[in-house]
Amino acid sequence: MAGPKLGKKVGSKLGKPPTKKKQKKEPLPPKPLEKEDLFSDGEGTDGDFEEDGGSRDEEQQEMNSDSDMSSDLDDTFAADILASGDADDGSNVHSDSDVDSDSDADDTNLVRKSKAIDDERKREEEDGDLELQLNIKEEADEFRLPTTEELEEETNRPPDLSNLQRRIKEIVRVLSNFKSLRQEDVTRKDYVDQLKRDLGSYYGYNDFLIESLVELFPPVELIELIEAFEKPRPISLRTNTLKTRRRDLAGVLLNRGVNLDPLSKWSKVGLVVYDSQVPVGATPEYMAGHYMLQSASSFLPVMALAPQENERIVDMAAAPGGKTTYVAALMKNSGIIYANEMKESRLKSLTANLHRMGVTNTIVCNYDGRELPKVLGQNTADRILLDAPCSGTGVISKDESVKTSKTAADIQNCSHLQKELILAAIDMVDANSKSGGYIVYSTCSIMVDENEAVIDYALKKRDVKLVPCGLDFGRPGFVRFRQHRFHTSLDKTRRFYPHVHNMDGFFVAKLKKMSNSKSAAKASAQSEEIQDADSIDESSDQQNAEGDDDKHSEQEGIAKENGKLNEKAAADKKRKRDVQKHSDKKGVGQNGGGTKNGRAENKPVAPKRREKKKPPPREEIAKAREEKRKALREEKRKATMKKKSGNK
Repeated sequence: MAGPKLGKKVGSKLGKPPTKKKQKKEPLPPKPLEKEDLFSDGEGTDGDFEEDGGSRDEEQQEMNSDSDMSSDLDDTFAADILASGDADDGSNVHSDSDVDSDSDADDTNLVRKSKAIDDERKREEEDGDLELQLNIKEEADEFRLPTTEELEEETNRPPDLSNLQRRIKEIVRVLSNFKSLRQEDVTRKDYVDQLKRDLGSYYGYNDFLIESLVELFPPVELIELIEAFEKPRPISLRTNTLKTRRRDLAGVLLNRGVNLDPLSKWSKVGLVVYDSQVPVGATPEYMAGHYMLQSASSFLPVMALAPQENERIVDMAAAPGGKTTYVAALMKNSGIIYANEMKESRLKSLTANLHRMGVTNTIVCNYDGRELPKVLGQNTADRILLDAPCSGTGVISKDESVKTSKTAADIQNCSHLQKELILAAIDMVDANSKSGGYIVYSTCSIMVDENEAVIDYALKKRDVKLVPCGLDFGRPGFVRFRQHRFHTSLDKTRRFYPHVHNMDGFFVAKLKKMSNSKSAAKASAQSEEIQDADSIDESSDQQNAEGDDDKHSEQEGIAKENGKLNEKAAADKKRKRDVQKHSDKKGVGQNGGGTKNGRAENKPVAPKRREKKKPPPREEIAKAREEKRKALREEKRKATMKKKSGNK
């Protein structure tokens, strides 16, 4: 029964005041019930007594018998104590409930956050799986070239660069594994043609240059090359060893805030600049000539030339002077250097750099390189450096106008000029030089017509051979390219590419002159094809001379005179043959056709070759032709003077 238990509790509370510790230890659910029971005992309502009936009386009696404190005063005191205890219990319950509610709220927030993180992680995983499946599906799908209708639609709207880039990558992927990834009824030519169009549209190249690059490189390497052309090459410096050392120069520039490193193992004077807090081309060291701003590829021709002290060297295209000053530094300002530059406007920069770098063994001249053998003399130089004018297809990162400005005609014009220059360079070198006899030919072009074709031409026209360049890196030149077949020694030449060697596109070849004498065929070929003058040689060479006259005649008057001379020589030859045949027949008839005598009499027929009339010496022919040229020039001059006087 509840009555006796409550009576004991009340007695215990009246005898000894309850402590908060005991109240905290009691469970929370019984407290409200206890409070209600105590409240009902203290106040005593009629409803409660009616509900309990006689049991209430029995409980009251037991409580009175167990405790002596049954007076009204004691009941009031007990009620006050119990009320205060109940108030304390209520406050403690409230404070505990507040703490519990706060902790529950914190727990709820943590749960929500963790749940949100878990949901986000699951969502990311699902998105990643979907993207992976989509990529796999796209790779599995067969790439198809656009139809003509789709291409027409593309031409009518602005170019979609992302679509072009995606299509370029897909075409390259197909071409790299054409047998398994090709589209049915589509040839490789169709893929290559579409790749050319897309590359031209995306990177801004003209049709000729893109087609030339596609012929030179496989698809994957072609993309690497074109991407390399879009980025600038590192800035490099060349230490001037006439004035300082690389270690000292690097220390000074580092103190000025220039971040640099040695260029590479193959160069002892080069430095590469990553970034700088000061303009590299305006430091006191630059003004004092301690270094030269020079691309890494420009080091290579001079290193291949390997000039020695006290030599006679010609730089046929010297401006702005980077290679010339490097040669002077290697020679330690000894010997003599002829720095030639055809364009007068570039002489200023050439002379300024020579003075700034402290070069004292150089003579600057302004001639057409093709005329230098006449000025400096033939077989007079120990070494020749020919950094020939070219199309510049290897330095597109410096000059993006090359992408659209160069055509097949430009390449052919450059190639013709380069052939003329290399023959002039070979003629100036002395094959009997004790330390030299070398020609280094270089271009900043990657076209075969300007590189291997020029060297192969020189090998055919002059007594020279290719020797190793002395460079440990670089790709060998082409021995065969499409329909061309070059000399097998052309693998000794070196090619350099921006996507492979991180320098400008470059070509270097080193030739050794074997003898100073020139054969008649080589001399005639030079005069006919290179100097725009027709030569008259032996009768056996007349057909070749006549075939080349139509291509390389300089003036109509010279061509007519040569035609007359050729006809006269042919007539003399025919007359000589007729006379010889007539004499042979006559001799055979007199001998009566005897076996032994006839054979003996026929033996003198062999000297026919010795009885040939020799053509006039080449000096006389050249002199005669020079007089005719002077006469024609004089006639032209008089004609122009007459026109001017008539106009006045």
